[in-house]
Amino acid sequence: MKLRLGTRGSPLALAQCGVVARALGALGVETEVIAIRTSGDRLSHVALGEFGGKALFVKEIEEALLGGQVDAGVHSLKDLPAELPAGLCLAAFPRREDPRDVLVIRSGVPSELPERAIVGTSSLRRRVLLLADRPDLRVEPIRGNVETRLARLERGGYDAIVIARAGLLRLGLTPPHAVILGAEEFVPAVGQGILGVQARAADGPAREVLGRLDDTPTRTVAEAERAFLQRLDASCHAPVAGHARLDGLGLSLTGLVASADARTVLRASISGLATSAEALGQKLADELLARGARRLLDGGA
Repeated sequence: MKLRLGTRGSPLALAQCGVVARALGALGVETEVIAIRTSGDRLSHVALGEFGGKALFVKEIEEALLGGQVDAGVHSLKDLPAELPAGLCLAAFPRREDPRDVLVIRSGVPSELPERAIVGTSSLRRRVLLLADRPDLRVEPIRGNVETRLARLERGGYDAIVIARAGLLRLGLTPPHAVILGAEEFVPAVGQGILGVQARAADGPAREVLGRLDDTPTRTVAEAERAFLQRLDASCHAPVAGHARLDGLGLSLTGLVASADARTVLRASISGLATSAEALGQKLADELLARGARRLLDGGA
């Protein structure tokens, strides 16, 4: 059997697709990696919130999958909207990489960032979490692949940038001045560190093979986080975070919804049985909605 894997063409996306290709190869499955340029890649100079958000990093890959040009799509799960297009499903969640964010500080800048330090990120979530802790910081947008952002940091346009640790690990990059940000305080994006492998719902043979890559603990936390996101019905313009952790038979989930100006930040946590992952995600979203999250999601302060 041969499977054509669709992915973005960035170094990180190709590295992530390589994880899936090697795992399939170990099962005796031949693969072909097909790089697809997405709308998000073409608009790399524009802020995410201005053109539709992360969903445009998956649109063309999903179209190729539905059109039969590829047999599977390999995505960063945090780029996938809570609702999938009709006819597609998530066939596998390989084992999760470290979901935490990292503050990478430019050489020569103190580890305790000085007053009004310039920090680069184009993520609304990261911007809000930075400003909620340090309102003096100047948070400026930065786009491009991981290597591009690290290079821009060292050229001196920023004092620090915030980046996903999973991306650094998958690319084998170890910046010398990097501080890991705890997931309890600096809550990761829903699905951060997880790969989502999409397939056509009607393609039984592909789904069966891809399903052999599925990691049960990762699927459990992914389902909790995505149920939280789906119940919130959040747009790409709203700062939202959600992170689930397993502890034996139990699952804990922390969620966050904030105003874009970081003046209002709602947090909540919930725990229960891992077998009720989706219900826990929905219940946590309901708690935040009851505390006024809908107003923040709709752009209120």
